[in-house]
Amino acid sequence: MSLILSWACRAGLAVTLGSLAACSSLQSTEDNFLGVITPYRVEVVQGNVVTREMAAAIRPGMSRTQVRDILGSPLLTDIFHADRWDYLFTILRQGAQPQRRRVTAWFDGEQLTRLEADDLPSEKEFVDSIDTFKRSRKVPQLALTEEQLKALPAPAPRPAEETPPPAPLRSYPPLEPSGD
Repeated sequence: MSLILSWACRAGLAVTLGSLAACSSLQSTEDNFLGVITPYRVEVVQGNVVTREMAAAIRPGMSRTQVRDILGSPLLTDIFHADRWDYLFTILRQGAQPQRRRVTAWFDGEQLTRLEADDLPSEKEFVDSIDTFKRSRKVPQLALTEEQLKALPAPAPRPAEETPPPAPLRSYPPLEPSGD
């Protein structure tokens, strides 16, 4: 009996060790679980996206309203530093590199004196950096080439429109009585 019990303990131990070895071979990473399941991660976007084109439109001497119209409302304004607006931007998106940028607008009263910015991407570069669907997209062709226009069949002639017969003349009574 003790021999059977000893054999059962050894078999149980072998099964347990085999299971643990199998789990370690599946290698869970932070991007997937057991090599198969990818957990959903919430996309976190904070602040204002400021692109190179937007920053190029800003000129010293602009009013606060003009700067707000181009860049949007600043993320940080401080009553102790009323001459400074901070535009911060961060994005965490699954499948894309995290991004963090800072743009600071300095004012003298109501007039912009300078704009300090990190290395800003163009609009296209920004969209490409957050695009997680990196498959080759075929851009639709919106106009025909000269060769394609020549290859089109000639349009069918339109049938001549028949003019409707003239409406019969009608005589209506006067709207107001005549003073005769």
